Amino acid sequence: MTETVRPSMKAQVATATRTFFISGFGTALEFYDFIIYGLAAALVFPSLFFPSFDPALGTLVAFAAFGSGFIARPLGGIVIGHFGDRIGRKAMLVLTLLIMGASTFLIGCLPDYRTVGVAAPVMLVVLRLVQGFAAGGEWGGASLFGIENAPENRRGLWGSFTSAGIGIGSLLGTGVFTLITLLPEDQLQNWAWRVPFWLGGLLVLAGVVARSRMPREERRTEHAPRVPILESIKRHPRQMLLAIGVAFGYNTLAYIGTIFTVTYAEELGYSHTESLLLQVAGSVAFTLAVPVMALLSDKIGRKPVVILGTLVYGAFFFAYFPMVDGHILALATVAYILVNVLMAAPQGCIPAFLGEQFASATRYSSISATYQTGAALGGGTAATTATALFIAFDGNPIGVGLYSAAAALVLSLCAWGLRETFKVPTAELGIRPPARRDAGAVLDTTAG
Repeated sequence: MTETVRPSMKAQVATATRTFFISGFGTALEFYDFIIYGLAAALVFPSLFFPSFDPALGTLVAFAAFGSGFIARPLGGIVIGHFGDRIGRKAMLVLTLLIMGASTFLIGCLPDYRTVGVAAPVMLVVLRLVQGFAAGGEWGGASLFGIENAPENRRGLWGSFTSAGIGIGSLLGTGVFTLITLLPEDQLQNWAWRVPFWLGGLLVLAGVVARSRMPREERRTEHAPRVPILESIKRHPRQMLLAIGVAFGYNTLAYIGTIFTVTYAEELGYSHTESLLLQVAGSVAFTLAVPVMALLSDKIGRKPVVILGTLVYGAFFFAYFPMVDGHILALATVAYILVNVLMAAPQGCIPAFLGEQFASATRYSSISATYQTGAALGGGTAATTATALFIAFDGNPIGVGLYSAAAALVLSLCAWGLRETFKVPTAELGIRPPARRDAGAVLDTTAG
């Protein structure tokens, strides 16, 4: 008996590891790029690409260029999701990774303003738009690869591989750029800032090799609707709207938790080194907590983990700010760790929870379009809105706390309206269940 069980377990571990690498790699690259661009925008891009502005305004414009990537995300989700449903997941997952890697590498090759004038910032914005387009199709496809290849009782865990990629990418990006900033300032400005972008482009090669070895898929054109996204809107309008609400609420909370919290700490006088330590501690906590939360959702359901975790997360911001205000590094580190652990509750479940709402024939289009629309509406505005509220309340973070609570409420209500799916067989996902006369059937028959 022992001899037959061990190979099976080894095979499962090997398959899970391979799936983790394939599905989580693109998300890791996306957040690696997010971190290195954010640091570059703060340290070098204002003088290199926007020297005609004063330093503060140059930094603002550099961050605005970063935000432009959010504009293209919903379009990327719709276009790439369409072909992912029509011709297959594999081709799109390879394509998105190639586009993301090429764009990241080319940013590292851009001439600065002194060399080509206004063409330099224009090219920077164009490449950010291309990155956003690719990222819009990357997350949905990578999540689905984990979900659709998972054992029936592990879709939450395998779907969370992309979520774990967020923490891995953040750690890698922070570490690489921190090493670069140890160089003299003139070297950082002249050439060293390019190295993290070149490295990001080269890392893609490993991911492309892994994804090109994905198993062949059956031809999907015979099964997929002519326009999958329109079919999904027609058949599942309620799920589409609720999924956008979930993505909006989560991304609002996530960008407050990852961007505004760091800005707030530095405004209080925390050093760059202390800020770095806080980010590293938070990223490690998030990476470890994501699979735990996802596995818990495989045991007790998606909705309890998402809703309870989100409500506690939103409420915790009212405790987070006083914990950081004391300027005690150990206490602030605990606050950052708790923020990231609580953030992992919805994020660890969302890939499976949203993907399970739709049938296979339209799933790529549906999850990509809804999530990326919510991300653009929430993540694209969260840091700016939080900063504006902070200023409006004269430096009192209570406004940001209320904003976070409102986002948590939106996420929780939308998650409550979706169907609980953790026990639904993979083959039956997105199919309207038969009507029943018991009270529990009301949500099921309307949600399918």
